[in-house]
Amino acid sequence: MKPIRLSGHAKEQLYFRGTTEKEVIETINLSKWQPAELGRLECRKDFIFENEWNKKYYKIKQVRPIFAEEDTVIVVVTVYTYYF
Repeated sequence: MKPIRLSGHAKEQLYFRGTTEKEVIETINLSKWQPAELGRLECRKDFIFENEWNKKYYKIKQVRPIFAEEDTVIVVVTVYTYYF
Protein backbone atom coordinates (compact mmCIF):
# COMPACT_ATOMS: atom_id res chain seq x y z
CA MET A 1 0.00 0.00 0.00
CA LYS A 2 1.22 3.48 -0.84
CA PRO A 3 1.81 6.01 1.93
CA ILE A 4 -1.17 8.23 2.74
CA ARG A 5 -0.76 12.01 3.06
CA LEU A 6 -3.46 14.43 4.14
CA SER A 7 -3.65 17.81 2.41
CA GLY A 8 -3.66 20.94 4.56
CA HIS A 9 -7.41 21.28 4.07
CA ALA A 10 -8.05 17.66 5.09
CA LYS A 11 -5.94 18.07 8.25
CA GLU A 12 -7.80 21.25 9.20
CA GLN A 13 -11.18 19.58 8.74
CA LEU A 14 -10.40 16.60 11.02
CA TYR A 15 -11.18 18.58 14.16
CA PHE A 16 -14.32 20.24 12.82
CA ARG A 17 -15.72 16.95 11.55
CA GLY A 18 -14.83 14.91 14.62
CA THR A 19 -12.47 12.36 13.17
CA THR A 20 -8.77 11.50 13.37
CA GLU A 21 -5.97 10.93 10.91
CA LYS A 22 -5.73 7.35 12.20
CA GLU A 23 -9.41 6.72 11.33
CA VAL A 24 -8.93 8.19 7.85
CA ILE A 25 -5.93 5.96 7.18
CA GLU A 26 -7.74 2.90 8.53
CA THR A 27 -10.73 3.68 6.31
CA ILE A 28 -8.57 3.92 3.18
CA ASN A 29 -6.59 0.79 4.03
CA LEU A 30 -9.57 -1.42 4.92
CA SER A 31 -12.51 -0.23 2.81
CA LYS A 32 -13.53 -0.72 -0.80
CA TRP A 33 -12.67 2.26 -2.97
CA GLN A 34 -15.22 3.79 -5.33
CA PRO A 35 -15.06 6.54 -7.94
CA ALA A 36 -15.88 10.06 -6.72
CA GLU A 37 -16.30 13.40 -8.45
CA LEU A 38 -13.50 15.01 -10.46
CA GLY A 39 -11.69 11.71 -11.01
CA ARG A 40 -11.05 11.20 -7.31
CA LEU A 41 -11.78 8.20 -5.12
CA GLU A 42 -13.78 7.70 -1.95
CA CYS A 43 -14.51 4.99 0.59
CA ARG A 44 -16.49 4.67 3.81
CA LYS A 45 -16.05 2.94 7.14
CA ASP A 46 -18.31 2.84 10.18
CA PHE A 47 -16.78 3.19 13.64
CA ILE A 48 -18.52 2.53 16.94
CA PHE A 49 -18.89 5.98 18.48
CA GLU A 50 -21.38 5.79 21.37
CA ASN A 51 -20.79 9.40 22.35
CA GLU A 52 -22.12 12.92 21.91
CA TRP A 53 -21.45 15.13 18.92
CA ASN A 54 -22.93 18.64 18.90
CA LYS A 55 -24.95 17.85 22.02
CA LYS A 56 -26.62 14.78 20.51
CA TYR A 57 -25.85 11.12 21.21
CA TYR A 58 -24.82 8.84 18.33
CA LYS A 59 -23.88 5.17 18.22
CA ILE A 60 -22.04 5.15 14.89
CA LYS A 61 -19.61 7.50 13.18
CA GLN A 62 -18.98 7.01 9.46
CA VAL A 63 -15.73 8.36 7.99
CA ARG A 64 -15.65 9.15 4.25
CA PRO A 65 -12.32 10.39 2.88
CA ILE A 66 -12.06 11.82 -0.65
CA PHE A 67 -8.63 11.16 -2.13
CA ALA A 68 -6.46 10.88 -5.23
CA GLU A 69 -4.14 8.00 -5.95
CA GLU A 70 -0.90 9.33 -7.40
CA ASP A 71 2.13 7.35 -8.60
CA THR A 72 3.83 7.13 -5.21
CA VAL A 73 1.32 8.41 -2.65
CA ILE A 74 -2.38 8.64 -1.81
CA VAL A 75 -3.40 12.25 -1.14
CA VAL A 76 -6.50 12.88 0.96
CA VAL A 77 -8.24 16.00 -0.31
CA THR A 78 -11.02 16.23 2.29
CA VAL A 79 -12.85 14.11 4.84
CA TYR A 80 -16.56 13.89 5.59
CA THR A 81 -17.98 12.43 8.80
CA TYR A 82 -21.55 11.30 9.35
CA TYR A 83 -23.18 10.38 12.64
CA PHE A 84 -26.00 7.87 13.12
